[in-house]
Amino acid sequence: MDTARLAFNEKGYGAVNLLEIAQLLSISRGNLTYHFKDKEELLKAIVDEMWDKIESESKIVRELPSFENLHREVKLYLHIQQEYSFIFMDSQIATHPAVRDKIRTMVQQSIENHMGSIAFAIQLGNIKPEPFAGAYRSLAFSTWMVGYYWLSQQILRGDSTPQDPEKIAWGLILPHMTDKGIASFKKYYGEDYFENLGEPLDTDLQKILSQKAEW
Repeated sequence: MDTARLAFNEKGYGAVNLLEIAQLLSISRGNLTYHFKDKEELLKAIVDEMWDKIESESKIVRELPSFENLHREVKLYLHIQQEYSFIFMDSQIATHPAVRDKIRTMVQQSIENHMGSIAFAIQLGNIKPEPFAGAYRSLAFSTWMVGYYWLSQQILRGDSTPQDPEKIAWGLILPHMTDKGIASFKKYYGEDYFENLGEPLDTDLQKILSQKAEW
C-alpha cells in the first residue's frame, strides 16, 4: 500500500498499473493480485487507511471545540494532503465511488468542527457576536478551504516556499476576536507568534499599480 501510494503520488493514479507496482515490489503481478484483486481494491484500502488516520486525530477535535484544535486540524489536513496527494490533486479520484463518500463526510465534519469552535469562542467571550446572518458559517467554510486546498494552491501558484496554512486561517479569524480573545490567543501562542502571522500589507497604491502593469 505504501509503495502504491508513493507511485500514485508521483505519477498519478491513472498512470500506474498493478504490474508496475508489482515490479517496484520485486514480486509478480499474480502475487500482488492475491492480496488486491484489482487497482480499485487497492485504492479503497489506501483510502480506508487515510480515513482511519483522519478519524483518530479528528475525534479529539470533536470532543472539545477550541481554537487549539482548529489549529491542529489545519495542520492535520496539510499532512494528510502531502501523504496522499494523488487523492486531493485529482478531482476524478476525489469523486471516485471508493473515495467520494469519505471525502464528503470529512469535509462536512471539518466545517462543523469550525462552526463548533466559533460558537464555543462566542460563549467564552473570545469572539464577537455574529455581525450579520451567515458571516460565521462563511468563516467556517473559508477556514476549511484554506486547509483543504493548501497543497493545490501552492502547485497552481508555483510556490514552494514553506508556509503555515494555519497562519492564513488565523488571518481570517482574528479580526472577529474580542480584546479578551486576542489576549488569550497571545497568552497561548505567544506574542512573537502573533506578531509574525504574515507580511504587512504594502499600502503604497502607486507601487501596487506599477507592479500590476509589469504583470
